[in-house]
Formats: sequence, C-alpha cells, structure tokens
Amino acid sequence: MKINLYTDGACSGNPGKGGYGAVLLFGEKRKEMAEAYELTTNNRMELLAVIKGLEQLKHNKYPIECFTDSKYVCDSINKGWLMSWQAKGFKKKKNVDLWKRMIPLLSKFNPKFTWVKGHAGNALNERCDELAVEAYQKGPWQTDHGYENELD
Repeated sequence: MKINLYTDGACSGNPGKGGYGAVLLFGEKRKEMAEAYELTTNNRMELLAVIKGLEQLKHNKYPIECFTDSKYVCDSINKGWLMSWQAKGFKKKKNVDLWKRMIPLLSKFNPKFTWVKGHAGNALNERCDELAVEAYQKGPWQTDHGYENELD
C-alpha cells in the first residue's frame, strides 16, 4: 500500500488569480481538494497544492509519492536546492513562507517526488489542472498573504 498525491497549480496571469488542485489516493479512497486566491503566482499554487495535500495526511506509516508537473517543485526537492536555500537563510529566494511550511512536511512524510509532463494525457494530472482552473475561475477567492508580503 502507498499513498499517491497528484498536484497542480494554475494562474490566470502570473501574477493573477490562481488556484491549486490536488488528488490524494490510498487504495480505494480518493480525496480531491482545490482552493482559489485573488492574487498569486503559478509557482506558489504549485507549492501550495503539495503542501495542502501533505497536510491532509495523519501519519507516515505508508510510502508517499507526489506527482507534479512543476519542475520548480520537483527539482527544488529532488536536486537538494531547497536544503541549500535553507542553509543560506533563503537569501534572494521567493516563496520562502511556503518553502518553510513544506520543510517539516518533507521531514515527517519523506515523500518521493515524480515529475509528470503537464497536459500530456496523465488523467490524474489533468484532473488536478481542472480543479485548479475551476477554482480560480469560480472562487471564492482568498488572500495569499505570503505573496502580498513579498510585494512589500
């Protein structure tokens, strides 16, 4: 048994209205999640999709694999960039609030990250994209305080 987490983020304009979609699978169980934000970026939504998916998990007794079409997310973790950024105090890095939120989840769950090509027929990646786009198109929209704080 393992847990599969599929994620995607979307933005209308970058920055602009954005949303994320995530699908968690465990055996026959399936949970879909999506939220919308008034002003954000695509990378923030890609990160938030993973974070929100991992935050749904209650324990770490099963292996977890996260599938994302975001090279930004996948490479930052798989290539060790995130740990290097953390060691250097995240100097000149964006999305620090989300990366700091992600780090304890990575430590707790130790998920494997697998990159999937976006819009290439992977049904669950496509579903996440649908959830993300529908979220930012229909709302309700939340404020992405982390993004707005970066603007200050």
